[in-house]
Amino acid sequence: MKRFFTLIALITAFYCANAQMVPGSGSSITGKVSGTVIDSITKKPLDYATVSISRSGGKAILNGTLTDDKGKFTLNNIAPGKYKISVTFIGYPTKVFDPVETTPGKPDNNMGNVVVAPSTKTLNAITVVGQTPVIENRIDKIVYNAEKDITSTGGNATDVLRKVPLVSVDLDGNPSLRGDQNVRVLINGKPSGALSTSLADVLRTIPADQIKSIEVITSPSAKYDAEGSGGIINIITKTKNVSGLSGSISGGVGTRQNNGNANINYKKNRFSLTGNLGSNFAWPQTSLFELNSVSNFNNTTTTINQNSASKTKRYGTIGSVNVGYDFNEYNSISSNIRVNGGGFQTDGNSNNFNSTLINPAYNSNNFNKASFSGFDWNADYTRKFKKEGEELTIAGQWSHSKVAADFSTMFFNIVNAADRGRFPNQQGNNDGVNDEYTAQADYTLPVSKAIKLEAGGKSIFRRINSDYSVFNQSTVTAGNPFLYNNALSNQYDYSQNVYAGYTVLTFSLPKNYSLQTGLRVENTDITGRPSNATQTGLQEFPQNYTNFVPSFVLSKTIKNTQTYKLSYNKRIQRPSLTYLNPFINKANPDNQTAGKPDLQPEISQTVELSYNTFIGASVINVSAYYKYTNNLIEGYAATILDSDLGRNVTRTTYQNIGTNQSVGASFFGSVTPWKPLTLRGQINGYTYHPTTRDPQTFQQSSIGTFFQYNAFASASFTVKGGWTAEMFGVFNSRRRTIQGTNPAFNLFGLGVKKEIIAKKFTLGLNALSPFQKYLKFDSQVNTLSLNQATKIRYPLQSFGLTFTYNFGKVNYGQQTKKKGVNNDDLLQGGDQSGAPGGAGGGGGAGQRQ
Repeated sequence: MKRFFTLIALITAFYCANAQMVPGSGSSITGKVSGTVIDSITKKPLDYATVSISRSGGKAILNGTLTDDKGKFTLNNIAPGKYKISVTFIGYPTKVFDPVETTPGKPDNNMGNVVVAPSTKTLNAITVVGQTPVIENRIDKIVYNAEKDITSTGGNATDVLRKVPLVSVDLDGNPSLRGDQNVRVLINGKPSGALSTSLADVLRTIPADQIKSIEVITSPSAKYDAEGSGGIINIITKTKNVSGLSGSISGGVGTRQNNGNANINYKKNRFSLTGNLGSNFAWPQTSLFELNSVSNFNNTTTTINQNSASKTKRYGTIGSVNVGYDFNEYNSISSNIRVNGGGFQTDGNSNNFNSTLINPAYNSNNFNKASFSGFDWNADYTRKFKKEGEELTIAGQWSHSKVAADFSTMFFNIVNAADRGRFPNQQGNNDGVNDEYTAQADYTLPVSKAIKLEAGGKSIFRRINSDYSVFNQSTVTAGNPFLYNNALSNQYDYSQNVYAGYTVLTFSLPKNYSLQTGLRVENTDITGRPSNATQTGLQEFPQNYTNFVPSFVLSKTIKNTQTYKLSYNKRIQRPSLTYLNPFINKANPDNQTAGKPDLQPEISQTVELSYNTFIGASVINVSAYYKYTNNLIEGYAATILDSDLGRNVTRTTYQNIGTNQSVGASFFGSVTPWKPLTLRGQINGYTYHPTTRDPQTFQQSSIGTFFQYNAFASASFTVKGGWTAEMFGVFNSRRRTIQGTNPAFNLFGLGVKKEIIAKKFTLGLNALSPFQKYLKFDSQVNTLSLNQATKIRYPLQSFGLTFTYNFGKVNYGQQTKKKGVNNDDLLQGGDQSGAPGGAGGGGGAGQRQ
């Protein structure tokens, strides 16, 4: 019977701990109160005695625990302050100690021996029930809580991003924000060398089960790096703000891909440890590719047709370990290391037609293989001061990534000797290494209750080395060697140094107004150094420029439920090595690519007016914005005569094509018409109105103002018994460029899950694109000298089974928010590893995955 009452007391204390945090003085540091309960007469320890904690002089129980078999107890996660400790045991009176004090300088209090005598008492239980919504619309960001969305399980980060408000993802897996692909993607608020290696490929390696939430920031302040004209996407992985040991195991098996993920979290007193490991691999998927091109150059008309099928296999692994320790209220450290690896392999066969050949029809086999790996290691130290809110953070990071890419293109049925000389069999490999070193310091000072000052400085040093080798077979005779081709090969070194400083002032004004102003200055120094290069035009190029980046936000809150916000910010978009490297990539002879070393960064300025309101469980957000972009960067295709090959080819380079003015509006809403049903939807519409410069005006086909949109809608239904069902749809219009259009596409998905075994185990079924095997992507390029149409059929349909198992016993408590390195400063979506043509090398059929 004694054990029964003791168990009741333990359950009561546990629920109290979950219902109420130990608040203390409002400090973020936590400590512990410990001691040993003994009998006053026998001097023996009392096991299973109940020890509870309350505010000094108060009655409400804040937390509790039981003594062990030696009478010892520990109350963890105790913030500095004065408390009342009560000890209860069957047959003994309650013993009260008041006050028991902990301080920021001495957060631990060992009470020593605690003597008690007979009586009984039970504690009142408190139960708190709450649920985080799938989408939260905060004043400075939109948060998509992926762990609450059952249709997100079983996929990867690319699948999850397709469902985030204001975000769209193209065929290649590159995300854009409100139609702008110049976004910066972070993981847990920090950059990743893995993402700068090949953004789309790495996103596919992150299991959806590893993602807790995704934050979307459309108007970053001057505190953030100035890079990313579209804004910032921050992927938050699963960690828990708890004490104790907990974790989860999840996975999925499907017709498209399989994945597994494991999380473990441990926190006791001021020490925390978090580990995560996830991996996935995709079953071989076959994509279909069709190209029809007609060009006219130097009074020569060339017709090229390609039809190909390519089979792709993918795999990826990503893991991390985070360690943190709070020495006391004023000093804390943390360190994190994240490792990743992955790759893909594509085999394709193509039927080709080239009108310039004597025998125009021929075949080709194309092989691409790429692997990438790397790590991000960062550490930060936080120093807090006695003044509430005053804080200094010093952080550093080292990111290292490697890419190895191989390709081969083999041509068949070219019977004419002259034609064969123009289409030699080709093999190539690219080894790229990217090292990035960052040092950063941030300081926050509340000048008064109405004014807060933030200031900081940062330096980023990037070093990229690329070794690109191409080999041609002298003749098609079996066994003939492949010889190194100096004209097509290249070794390239690239360095970029960024020096930045910022100041942000925040004012709390009367009548619920608030004002935030900021200024950031960034200096960029770039050097590209070709070595062992014989290709014409490859020379060392330097760049140095300084940007001043202001920001401004004025907001007004009404009755704590409605917020109006007017914001202005200026952003820059630096071109990466893919855009700058002048090396001409001829892996696909008829569709070549090259960078432009004198490319200037994009400069964008955005003014936005938004309104946000909460009506019960419903959220509505409406915004209108105007964006002006100078030095707009786009791929620019032109027909030229390649003197080495002796025929007309298409070559795409990146150009500052001019300016663009965009007017847009977005709407997001989440409503619950009745308790089991929740409806969510968002739509973003904007204009594209480019003004080009010479000589791009000569080849411009999109003239005027064009309307574009992306939209998302979903419905979720929850009933008793742990059943939940959801369906969603994604809709994207065609995206204009100055020379044509990029593909439009729609996507549907649905899922159902059931919680079993005390809500610790969950089973689910998911379907993606259940009614359409292939997604259709059609794009066009139309200029005075080139008309090109591309059709791609990408297999996305999948059906899968998922599971999640949560284990461990934890107490929810306080945890210091860590700061650290945030490198939001490089144009993503290309290959930053040093590969001139991307990780895949680019086979003869030109297929994309």
